Parts: sequence; C-alpha cells; structure tokens
Amino acid sequence: MFEDAYERCRTAPMEGVAFTVEDFQNALEKYDFDSELGTKVKGTVFCTDGNGALVDITAKSSAYLPVQEASIHKIKHVEEVGIVPGLREEFMIIGENEADDSLILSLRSIQYELAWERCRQLQAEDVVVKGKVVGANKGGVVALVEGLRGFVPFSQISSKSTAEELLDKELPLKFVEVDEEQSRLVFSNRKAMADSQAQLGIGSVVLGTVQSLKPYGAFIDIGGINGLLHVSQISHDRVSDIATVLQPGDTLKVMILSHDRERGRVSLSTKKLEPTPGDMIRNPTLVFEKAEEMAQTFRQRIAQAEAMARADMLRFQPESGLTLSSDGILGPLASDLPAEGLDLSDVPEAEEV
Repeated sequence: MFEDAYERCRTAPMEGVAFTVEDFQNALEKYDFDSELGTKVKGTVFCTDGNGALVDITAKSSAYLPVQEASIHKIKHVEEVGIVPGLREEFMIIGENEADDSLILSLRSIQYELAWERCRQLQAEDVVVKGKVVGANKGGVVALVEGLRGFVPFSQISSKSTAEELLDKELPLKFVEVDEEQSRLVFSNRKAMADSQAQLGIGSVVLGTVQSLKPYGAFIDIGGINGLLHVSQISHDRVSDIATVLQPGDTLKVMILSHDRERGRVSLSTKKLEPTPGDMIRNPTLVFEKAEEMAQTFRQRIAQAEAMARADMLRFQPESGLTLSSDGILGPLASDLPAEGLDLSDVPEAEEV
C-alpha cells in the first residue's frame, strides 16, 4: 500500500488533484498587489513582539511593522500606541526584507503626512497652539507641536528666559512658516502672546491653571500669561489659608480685573464671580458655572460707572460740545479719562438678592 502511494507521488504527483500548478499560481496572483515603496495598504495585526508587529496584508507573505515605525512619538513597545492583535489599519510600504521577501511597513510615515496637513490647517486658521520645548541651539528653542519638531527663534520669544529655563515647558505659539517640502516649521511665541493679551479685556472670563501658591495669593497661568489672584480677590469671605481653597494644578475660571501691558501684570478675581459671598470657599463649582453670568453683571456696572463719569465730565467741560445719549454713549472722549477705563477695585459689589 505504501509502496503504491510512493510510486504515484513519484510518477504522477498531480493525479486526482482538482487543480493544476498553473491554477495554484493564478490563485496566488489574485493576492498580489503593488508593493512599490510609498504604497498604502490595509492590514490586520496578528502578532506583536518586543521589536514590532506582524501584519497580514493578504500578500504571499506577512509584513512587519518595526517598533520605530509604529508611531510619530518615541515608544518602547507597539502596544503603547494601541497596536494589538486584531487591529486593522492602513500602513505604508517603506521597504522589503531580502531574506524572506516580506515587506516592511510604517505608520509613522502616514502620521507625519497627517501632522503636516494639520499644521497647515492650524496656520490657515491663525490659532494659538501649545508647544513643548524639547531642545535648543544658539538661535532659539525646538518645540514639539502635533508630533513635529519646530523652531522658535529667541527673537520670537516674549520672555527673557534662557533655553535651559524653557526646557520641558509648554509655550503658546503661532505658526510663522509651514513648509513640508523643506521640512521647515517655524513658530512665534511673541505673536501668540500678543494675541492672548488682546483677548484679556477687563471683565472677561478666562480659564486658568494654578501654577503656584504664595502667602499673598496664587499665580494663575491663563494661556501662557501669569496672572495674580490676590488673596483678597479669592472670596468675599476671609481666606486665611489659600491652600484650603486652591492647589497647584487646579483648573478654574477667573475674571480679568486689570491688565498692565507695560509691566506685564494681570490681576485676577474669583471674588467678583461669586453669586453669593463665600461661594468660592463653600461651592466653587457653582462659581464656575455662573462665571459668565456674574461677569456680565459686573461689566454692566462698569459701563454704568463710566457713563456717570462721562456725564460728570460734561458738567465740568460744557464747552466740549459732547452730549450723552439716553443709553449712556458719549461722543469723542476727553483725554482726562484713561483709555483703560476706571479702577475696578472701586466698583461697588453686587447686592445680595
């Protein structure tokens, strides 16, 4: 019996087989595809190891995704970025392993394309982005934005901090140049700061993060600008220990009380946002929920106070020819009234309802 089977395999190996060798080759060709460098293919991860992942791309052999090509960020294992068996993704062919003809894949290349596209979009929208300083040279610092490394010249940094002081810190930035072909990505911190400062209108509400606590108050980061929330402006109720109300890292809403652009000082308040005295101590969540509403009331009181001041000016300067409308709008203001408005610390508090 075995001798007969051996003889058939030796003399007529295809006898009784439903397809020919040609049929088999044609079947394999159905799974063949363009494997040129730069081609994008769909694949499913079916195994991972310490060096990368094996990917089924329905080719004659499996493909391999090295760990260094798995992400735009530096990682030690592919699973750190969610690459696990069963994941189906689009990959880019970047090479071929001559030893077994398997293909080498990349996700990093695709992510770079998307990152550049995202940067072009953000530049067109003229938005402020956050960039982490990861390096420096004699001309400026290197900041990471959308996974790409960009350059911030020292001439475009608003603070006088050294490169060492800026390392590992986040800076608000605006795009100056986005050139993928030349791999040039240039940012400006000055433009971002100017844009942020332009939005710091007195009486406006901004989101901030507590940076540090001092006996006299808390320093709050409001989009790259440090403002002081003085202990007297935290609550109507007396705050004997700031740490019982705020902690570094806390996120909160604050109101701009004053802004000295020349000296770079911003005074903040949560006291003005309290619906009832002491809410910042007992119920800060309510303060933040009602922040815009309370700020609107505060701005109305400012407008009323300024209208009264203008009316008083008219009484002392009748020759000016200015008139005050019924809605409190005055013509060209006299130079006596400061352009930045009144001292808000003198504005009376809202009465309890």
